[in-house]
Amino acid sequence: MPLSTARRTGLVDQVIDQLRQSVASGEWSVGQRIPNETVLVESLGVGRNTVREAVRALAHAGILEVRQGDGTYVRATSEVSGALRRLCGAELRDVLEVRRGLEVEGARLAAARHTDADVAEMRELLARRDACLAAGDTDDFARADTEFHLAVVRSSHNATLTELYRGLVEAVTASVATTHGAPVEIVDHGVLLDHIAAGDVDQAARMAGELLDRILDGLPG
Repeated sequence: MPLSTARRTGLVDQVIDQLRQSVASGEWSVGQRIPNETVLVESLGVGRNTVREAVRALAHAGILEVRQGDGTYVRATSEVSGALRRLCGAELRDVLEVRRGLEVEGARLAAARHTDADVAEMRELLARRDACLAAGDTDDFARADTEFHLAVVRSSHNATLTELYRGLVEAVTASVATTHGAPVEIVDHGVLLDHIAAGDVDQAARMAGELLDRILDGLPG
């Protein structure tokens, strides 16, 4: 490989790492549009072609999504999450079935591994969720509900499971908004949290599954 090519490849890899870190650290969240090419060139101190190659590589990995005429958006927080999103797609049933698998295991592990701080955070997020539900604000409710379930999965203290779920946050939020008002509301999320706080592994997993089963059973086809 020519020396100039080797240097260029190394520079692209450095930029890829920097962009990936901006996503992983939460500086750029899932669904957010990242700074445009001109801003990235100036802030990173590299050429346009280097930025384009780095963005193209991350788009291929599923972390970024280039929307022609609109900009580049964060699609997932890692290659693993990006792959899961591609496999899951936008079909509601697919999203709900993937959610079920992740949330049941997340609740089971959360019941076994949670800390007092985890429970306090989940109670705070649940109160916010219920307030949005009472106010009838579908968008805020969808975001708050997703944040609560993410906190449950995060309380599993399984980094891979949490990363997978975090990569689906956009799809999860959309699924909550779409199914808002379904029979799932009959199942009190507070009961799920109580089982987790009590360390009841089996009941926490059962309740998490039941929340999604009720929605899945109500879907057509």
